[in-house]
Amino acid sequence: MRRRDAQRNRAAIVLAAGEVLTEGDPVALMPEIARRAGVGQATLYRHFPDRHALTAAVIEHQLDRLEEAAAGLAAHPEHFRQLLRSVLHTQIAMRGLVVLIRRLDVPTQHRYRQRALAALGGPLRRAREAGHVRADLVPDDLALLFTMVQGVAEATGDAASARAAADRSVDLMLDGICLTAAD
Repeated sequence: MRRRDAQRNRAAIVLAAGEVLTEGDPVALMPEIARRAGVGQATLYRHFPDRHALTAAVIEHQLDRLEEAAAGLAAHPEHFRQLLRSVLHTQIAMRGLVVLIRRLDVPTQHRYRQRALAALGGPLRRAREAGHVRADLVPDDLALLFTMVQGVAEATGDAASARAAADRSVDLMLDGICLTAAD
C-alpha cells in the first residue's frame, strides 16, 4: 500500500498531465507536468519512469472516470445521450492524449478501445431498450463515432476551429442516433 502522500502526489501528477494534454500538446515536457502537479521532477519520475508510463496512467484515469459515469446511469437510460456527448467532448478536449494513444502498439490500442466500449455497452443497451436511441445502434458504432469526431477535429488547422467543427459534428451525430430530444 502506498503512503498517503505518495498516493496524493501520483494523483496530482496524473491530473496535471491530463490538463496539459487538454491543451493539445502531446509532447508536453515532464518538467511542466511536475510543476503543475506541485512536485519535483524526481517525484514525478519515481512514479512514472517515462512518458509512456504517464500516458498509460492518464488513459487509465480517463477510463475509470468513464466507467464510473456509465455505472451511474444504470437506472437512467434517458441520459445516454448526455453520457455519449460528454465522452465525445472529452475526446475533443484531449486531442493530445488521442495522438499519444495512436502511437501505442495495436494490441494496447485495442485493449483501451474495448474497455471504453464495454463501459458504454450497458448504458447503450438500456437506452436502446427504452427507445432513446436507434434500435440498430451497437457498441462498434460508437467506435465509428469516435473515429469520425477525431477526423473532424484533425481536419481543421487551429484549435478553436477544430473544437467548433468537432462540436458541430457531435451534435449532428447525436441527432442522427438518438430518438429523444436533447436535454
